[in-house]
Amino acid sequence: MKRLTEERTKLVLEKLTKYIGTNVKLLIDRPDGVYCFRERKNRVYYVSEKILNLASMVNPDRLASVGTCFGKFTKTGKFRLHITALHHLAPYAQHKIWVKPSAEQQFLYGHHVSKAGLSRITENTSQYQGVVVFSARDIPLGFGVSAKSTADCKYADPMTTVCFHQADIGEYIRSEDSLI
Repeated sequence: MKRLTEERTKLVLEKLTKYIGTNVKLLIDRPDGVYCFRERKNRVYYVSEKILNLASMVNPDRLASVGTCFGKFTKTGKFRLHITALHHLAPYAQHKIWVKPSAEQQFLYGHHVSKAGLSRITENTSQYQGVVVFSARDIPLGFGVSAKSTADCKYADPMTTVCFHQADIGEYIRSEDSLI
């Protein structure tokens, strides 16, 4: 596992800032220890330094992964978040969308959230802002990008898309082979 280059670190932190804002600092300097980002085969892992030191004793050929896979770099050099990062993004999310129970299944199948399926949205959410999508019972379902601002959502047509789908927990079943 190698350290991220300065350029790649910037890409990862920019993507995380889109979803959790200044709370990115809380991901790295945690009360239970120091965490860091490491790269292996174009995938970025979020791992404790204690675990990283223990993993350094294992033969790299026999090591599948260490920590949580946050995403991967595409062939064009962009960083794409995976659903496996949701557990770490949800507590720190600054902008959230809650969907109605009738719209949960549609979102989990990979569809965008329409105004008819929107239950609540965080105040002052701007257009094209990264959001974490929750169920009505505050269970994180995935994340996306807001298609409308909070003010625009109030007066939008019921069939208007208010959140573009990025990733959801249904991917654990649909894409289980490619999530490692």
